[in-house]
Amino acid sequence: MIRRDYWTDRIQAAWEKAPVVWLTGVRRVGKTSLARAIPDAHFLNCDIPDTAAIVENPDRFYASVSEPVVVFDEIHQLEDPSRLLKIGADEFPHLRILATGSSTLAATRKFRDSLTGRKRVVHLLPVLARECAAFGASDPRKRLLHGGLPESLLAGEKDPEFFAEWLDSFYARDIEELFKVGKRQGFLRLVESVLRQSGGLLEVGTLAKHCALSRPTVDRYLDILDITHVAALVRPYHAGGRQELLRQPKVYGFDTGFVSYFGGWHELREQDCGILWEHLVFETLVAHCGRRDIHYWRDKQKREVDFVVPRGGGACDAIECKWDSGNLSLRGLKAFRDNYAAGENYIISPQRGEAYTRNVDGLELTFCNLHQWEQLSVADA
Repeated sequence: MIRRDYWTDRIQAAWEKAPVVWLTGVRRVGKTSLARAIPDAHFLNCDIPDTAAIVENPDRFYASVSEPVVVFDEIHQLEDPSRLLKIGADEFPHLRILATGSSTLAATRKFRDSLTGRKRVVHLLPVLARECAAFGASDPRKRLLHGGLPESLLAGEKDPEFFAEWLDSFYARDIEELFKVGKRQGFLRLVESVLRQSGGLLEVGTLAKHCALSRPTVDRYLDILDITHVAALVRPYHAGGRQELLRQPKVYGFDTGFVSYFGGWHELREQDCGILWEHLVFETLVAHCGRRDIHYWRDKQKREVDFVVPRGGGACDAIECKWDSGNLSLRGLKAFRDNYAAGENYIISPQRGEAYTRNVDGLELTFCNLHQWEQLSVADA
């Protein structure tokens, strides 16, 4: 089993704040493996029918547990999971509880209680850049092409059947079962369309027409993709200026492997790497900042900054993703800093040397790779 210490540390830190940790993430991202790696834990697989009988009387069950940690894997399979978690948090405060599921707590009506004040959420992402070497992907091109689901990343060759089977399982287990979506073909057309245009501006009307769905249906399906972590909408950063985009989001698929699969890329050309690198940077930003705190910036002259991360006090960091940092255009960044002067400017690439800072056309730029950005970002926080 490959250790993913960054995530086990996140879980331990979350337990310092609340007794229940909800470990969420897409199907086969490694939630079960991570949960089984928690030491001194009483592990229950809620997919097994007998588990329901074991926890039918929560008080009796919790009183019988000798370990300090209880893990409920795929807890949404139980009839009343929120009651089980609430009793554990309230009546057995010496225990730490980990519950896993592919979606947020809002994904099913079975969760009648939001567990306010009792839980923290850890969103497990596909293998991060910092973890790639442990998974045999020291060359970032393999991570871009195969994606970050452990099974795919560890494979010697990219297997199209893995992605097709994943999609079938995702629909059957997460969509049909939890959300009662009956229009299978329409929903899957939308998923494919979103992943094909991943990294671009979202046009709901165009998407609805292409998928032969109504706008309200597209809006509902996009909400489901957000809840299940399959797609993320990135909102524009703005202060109300007339020349800035104010509302139109960009959409990002959850994993580079699926973006390349739906793009029909069986091997990567240099021109494919740029957009996939942008996705990998986005995943690292999500791990550190959370999805809701990441924006992009664009004005009506189509000048753009890949990502903007607010830092408080009016400051915001601007991040440009460059597969080749030697091919640098600062048109968008300069326009952005004309409006928002305070904050750091990062050029993130797969570079192997040390991070360095350089003044280019009046802008102070920090050139770094993803791991270096993580260290610098923590230091600046």
